[in-house]
Amino acid sequence: MTSTHEVFNQVPPLVGHSTAADPALREGVEREGAGWALPEIDELGTLAGTEEAQSWGRLAERVPPRLLTHDRYGHRVDEVDYVPAYHQLMTTAVSHGLHGAPWADDRPGAHVARAAKFMVWSVDAGHGCPISMTYAVVPALRANPELAARFEPLLTNREYDPGLRDPATKRGLIAGMSMTEKQGGSDVRANTTAAVRQDDGSYVLRGHKWFTSAPMSDMFLTLAQTDAGVTCFLVPRVLPGGAANAMRFVRLKDKLGNRSNASSEIEYDAAVGWLVGEEGRGVRTIVEMVNMTRLDCVIGSSAGMRTALAMAAHHARHRSAFGELLIDQPAMRNVLADLQVESEAATTAMLRLAGANDRAIRGDEGEAALRRIALAVTKYYVCKRAPIAAGEALECLGGNGYIEDFDLARIYRELPLLSIWEGSGNVAALDALRAIAREPQSLDAFFGEAELALGADAHYDDAVDRLKKELTSFDDIQLRARRIVELMALVFQGSQLLRHAPAAVADAFCASRLGRDWGGAFGTLPTGLDLAPILERTRTGFPG
Repeated sequence: MTSTHEVFNQVPPLVGHSTAADPALREGVEREGAGWALPEIDELGTLAGTEEAQSWGRLAERVPPRLLTHDRYGHRVDEVDYVPAYHQLMTTAVSHGLHGAPWADDRPGAHVARAAKFMVWSVDAGHGCPISMTYAVVPALRANPELAARFEPLLTNREYDPGLRDPATKRGLIAGMSMTEKQGGSDVRANTTAAVRQDDGSYVLRGHKWFTSAPMSDMFLTLAQTDAGVTCFLVPRVLPGGAANAMRFVRLKDKLGNRSNASSEIEYDAAVGWLVGEEGRGVRTIVEMVNMTRLDCVIGSSAGMRTALAMAAHHARHRSAFGELLIDQPAMRNVLADLQVESEAATTAMLRLAGANDRAIRGDEGEAALRRIALAVTKYYVCKRAPIAAGEALECLGGNGYIEDFDLARIYRELPLLSIWEGSGNVAALDALRAIAREPQSLDAFFGEAELALGADAHYDDAVDRLKKELTSFDDIQLRARRIVELMALVFQGSQLLRHAPAAVADAFCASRLGRDWGGAFGTLPTGLDLAPILERTRTGFPG
């Protein structure tokens, strides 16, 4: 048969690289006290760049979990079946300590190292959900020292041990969360699930949960109502002795993205749970848990942006149009440089927050105050920017970007979730304003951080002044919430870039994001900027 066409001007697969080679990531890891972990981070980043690891992510997404309510004989089993690739992803994440391992590591920077690993292991986002929840459950569980002593060693152990068995008989545990209900969503005080105390000190729970992700986890933090109000409980899938707890799966959610992760709707039908914290103080009990998962939302958004940018830049370095490589054409250079600035701002801010988190966990009250407000504003802004950046990166590939085979579509579908999880836009913005009103020391800490960069750029100095003026009046503050929080996030990012990023990156950020010489789309950086060193930072660690 005669060949009808010759394949040329196509881009080679992006494999054989290290996702850990991102200079903003490496510089931040060193700066935040986790330089000792770079060999471990490199090992994971190199694995993430292999065809094998990338194929695990694709397969786990393309063959989603399957709900099995009954076995073939009619017995109720309430299980979820995953493809082996999912378990490969989980095994890798747990063995590298992306779950609860930092809580058992006394080294300064352990939580920064974990954040960096969570970012570079970017081959699939869905399995990151149970990994993130396991990380976040540990500090909340410590509100019950007896339960913590019993389960924390298994939640922090680096061995993935799937299957439903008595938790005490397993080598490692995965934990989840079962919080929201259909009538309330983020308003967890509207929950109607009821918990009744038993003579042995346990509680029996009855109710319906609208979102319970990773339902094959070994245990779940759950909110339910007692006579004292909303209360936190630990609910195991399997009870001591091996009997199944009374958790009934109604269905799995059919989601836009995050398909490798099962998100379920469940019913508690006299399920047994154990008290975590005080009765009626459930929301306060889970506050530290929320800090951890919000940080992971920022990490995941930063990872998605960086991965999408890497794919777009790789494409532009190999694809020709109108007689030139795309990377050499001014319009494309502007787009890619703009995306690099966005990615670098997110990554640099994320690592500063990871450092604040690490030091707050170790008792630094000033860093805890900064984390309280800077995390809320960064979660709001970075998680909103990520889908837009991924969409622009997708467009760099033209029609191929819209095809599932090229992976960018999967990233694009994934990223809106991170703006929704742990409080969508309005919740995050209003939470930041609530922190300002109730914890003024957090705002002092924020401006203390901002003032470290004053005098380095006129656009930045003006933005800090504008922010202070916005906060002089609380009239209509809820109406202005997003405007204020967006400006806070940009000031926080600017303060980090001015102090730590190359001058070309910081100048571009301040001129566009703070100086407002910027359009409504990526690729609208003003003239006069030095784009070459910015574009060079998109190349590091990637072939070609």
